[in-house]
Amino acid sequence: MAKTKLGIDNKVRKFRFEQGEMTQQALADAVGVARQTIVAIEKNRYSPSLDLAFQLALAFGKPIEEVFFVDRPEQPTQHKPRVRLKAQG
Repeated sequence: MAKTKLGIDNKVRKFRFEQGEMTQQALADAVGVARQTIVAIEKNRYSPSLDLAFQLALAFGKPIEEVFFVDRPEQPTQHKPRVRLKAQG
């Protein structure tokens, strides 16, 4: 069976601005990574390790599931088949 990659999205940029317009560099310094790492995370080019994801959530004072989440496109409604079964009897 083929492995499907999850579409993980984040609100890092949103929460940076809610923190008094924190710069990418200030956030990077707070969690111990390069500014380019924050750029890549915000642009969904890089998924952080679980450790870094928790550090970012803690830096914002938010639960991790508010900062990182699975972006699920709406699934098409599944239709029931229009087949009538013959009554048995």
